[in-house]
Amino acid sequence: MSDSLPLTAHEALSGVFGSISLASWIFLLVPQLIENYKSGSADGISLAFLTVWFLGDITNLAGAIWAGLVPTVIALAVYFCFADLILIAQCVYYNMKNARRERKVSTRSTDSVEAPLLARRDSSNIGLPGSHRRDSAASRRRRASSLPTIVDVDKGGREWVKNSLSIVGVAVVGAAGWAIAWKTGVWVPQPTHDDTNGSDSPLGAQVLGYASAVAYLGARIPQIIKNQREKSCEGLSLLFFMLSLLGNATYGAGIIFHSQEKDYIITNLPWLIGSLGTMVEDVTIFIQFRVFGNGEASSALDA
Repeated sequence: MSDSLPLTAHEALSGVFGSISLASWIFLLVPQLIENYKSGSADGISLAFLTVWFLGDITNLAGAIWAGLVPTVIALAVYFCFADLILIAQCVYYNMKNARRERKVSTRSTDSVEAPLLARRDSSNIGLPGSHRRDSAASRRRRASSLPTIVDVDKGGREWVKNSLSIVGVAVVGAAGWAIAWKTGVWVPQPTHDDTNGSDSPLGAQVLGYASAVAYLGARIPQIIKNQREKSCEGLSLLFFMLSLLGNATYGAGIIFHSQEKDYIITNLPWLIGSLGTMVEDVTIFIQFRVFGNGEASSALDA
């Protein structure tokens, strides 16, 4: 029956936005995984942020299955839970590895006969576990801030341009994916009236949906606080949050363009809150990137 439905402009836009959102979520965690790998550290990202986000994805998956949402939404939720676990595992690995390394350095420094002399010469070389990394990061920021400001601003500008081009590329891939799916019949216009997904959505699914929305809204708060406390976004991938913003915006747009009927909006309200609500927090992190810098390109702002 759905094959005979005409393709309206609203339904086409809903399909395109949904496909772009899918592409954004697929690539979302890759930039942060690469950033952690390149730096050999996960100090920049808050584990509390990732943990609460993972809980949001778990409840989102359970709610989507219970509510009987479309298979693409369920498949995406499953994929994202696995992707969360990979990023969390990487962060835990680097945190444990670096903590062991710092304990060894601290032990060797304490046991060394020359430690008192070295301490008098440079007391910053010996300290509590974790102090070496913080001092190193601070030193890098001081060195970077001593470079010509024009060079730093130019680097920051190039980074934003490169990431913006990546966003455009993801959007193009998503739109092209929808066009191919439509032409091959994999994607077809969906009816706006669906008795199985209307206002009779199970109450438990709605509760899980709202729980996931609360988790998504609360997840970024620890990261925002961490950035503000350290006055730095070093170790964070800017593209990670840009893809998050794109994915949330297009996900919400895909739902709204499909139908503006009251029952449909109410059914999808938890997912709309979870996607569109976090956009404000993503913008807050963008502002922190511009003010504090990422420890490389924008460190001159700390001077």
